[in-house]
Amino acid sequence: MPKFFVVSTPIGNLDDISARAIETLKRVNFILCEDTRRTQKLLNHYDIKVKTISYHQHSKLAKIDYILKLLKDNDLAMVCDAGTPGISDPGNKLIEKVIDTKEDIEIIPIPGPSALTSIASIAGFPMDRFLFLGFIPQKRKRAKFFEKILKSEHSVIVYESCHRILKTLNQLKELSPDLELVVGRELTKKFETIYRGSIDKVIKELEKDKVKGEFVIVIKKI
Repeated sequence: MPKFFVVSTPIGNLDDISARAIETLKRVNFILCEDTRRTQKLLNHYDIKVKTISYHQHSKLAKIDYILKLLKDNDLAMVCDAGTPGISDPGNKLIEKVIDTKEDIEIIPIPGPSALTSIASIAGFPMDRFLFLGFIPQKRKRAKFFEKILKSEHSVIVYESCHRILKTLNQLKELSPDLELVVGRELTKKFETIYRGSIDKVIKELEKDKVKGEFVIVIKKI
């Protein structure tokens, strides 16, 4: 039976990959990845010499059909640029396609790093239940999105880019100036920074720093 492995990879620190993930990537026939150049750095680091195939949100139907044909006779692994595939990336669409084929293919998760669980583990807020909303909309539907955050009965985790982090926090501050939050920047990397406290305090600290990298925000329930 062909196997389709969904493999978590480091979100920054290459040492965070599991022994099981390395073993899996070495034994499959092909590795699907968002950016072959980025994944190749990880593969070179662990001397993994398996051929990579590009798969991302803009992949055409012909590429998806090609991947599904490969799965009939080969074991494949899927990775994303960083973290766990299928969480705020196009990996879940391909998994759905694999399921829809009705072929006898075993889908196997290889768990590991995720910005979501990393920030949740150090938030210091009640995290037995939380709401994950992925990336904040860039333009349309932002008002409704923020409304959903502020109405949540649980702490909320979202992703945001360096280009919009201050805009997002200032908009949230206008809607609810008493928010408490934790913001993680470049988690597990050399310049990892954690900001925590009132939203006003976090904004002021971010304004002093170089706003670069990827951000994860935990907003404490009101």
